Amino acid sequence: MNLTDLLKLYGDVQEHEPMSAHTTYKIGGTARWFIQPRSVTALMRIMQLLDAENIPWIVLGRGSNLLVPDGAWPGAVINLDYTFNDCYFEPDGILYAQAGCALPALAVEAMKHSMSGLEFASGIPGSLGGGLYMNAGAYRSDLSSILLEVLILRDRKVEWVSREDLDYSYRHSAFQEHRDWTILAAKFQLEKSDQNHIRQLMASRQQRRMDTQPLDKPCAGSTFRNPGDMPAWEIIDRLGLRGRQIGGARISDKHSNFIVNAGGATCRDVMALIDLVKTEARRVFDVDMIPEVEIPEWTA
Repeated sequence: MNLTDLLKLYGDVQEHEPMSAHTTYKIGGTARWFIQPRSVTALMRIMQLLDAENIPWIVLGRGSNLLVPDGAWPGAVINLDYTFNDCYFEPDGILYAQAGCALPALAVEAMKHSMSGLEFASGIPGSLGGGLYMNAGAYRSDLSSILLEVLILRDRKVEWVSREDLDYSYRHSAFQEHRDWTILAAKFQLEKSDQNHIRQLMASRQQRRMDTQPLDKPCAGSTFRNPGDMPAWEIIDRLGLRGRQIGGARISDKHSNFIVNAGGATCRDVMALIDLVKTEARRVFDVDMIPEVEIPEWTA
């Protein structure tokens, strides 16, 4: 039995899968395998099979904060979104959620249970696992502010790790230094609140997103982290780069911290704009612009 047939015993497997179909940027080359494990047991066996053949692999969420390089990759992309997506609300505000849960759907479920704390996540189009990896946030809140602990797979062991041991800060977590740790689920502390108030707050924030962000174009959300007192969008504006286009990638006219796929963009196009902003910000303001978008290692 060849490797592909073995992998298919443990999940849904697609070969030579275009990653442009799995990222909100609609950009990216092909992965040799795209795998959706059926369970934690299956996930562990899939990783074991790949490691035995020295095949590189990455775990992908909903691809909402990801810029996948162009070209073919001989590795495997493991996706947990379609089988690891259960959530459980307890009366005292405790929430257990699996890594594949979509953040907007999780926020809606919290609202239905009259639980407050996830309103900020209602407009973040990613998975919980990806959000925990990046410490996703908005409106001066982030996931680490309500997080208690994370269930992870590392060194072939499944264990709970407390928030305090995961080095959380602005758009950062220990997972970024330990890419072999796989997020499986998390435990949160929410607060009881009025359901109508939560609903109205989520609706107002969704309207604000629609008014200020280029949601009509494929993109990956904010391109750069805010480097300090001056927000990233203002730095880009002061550099006169709003509306600048290279190939099919464009710095949005609506929000200059968004680089959008204006049509047929490649990873190289987006990277050229990212490098332009970084170079000019360093030259003019002596500021290091750190990309918020994740760019995986993708080399043959």
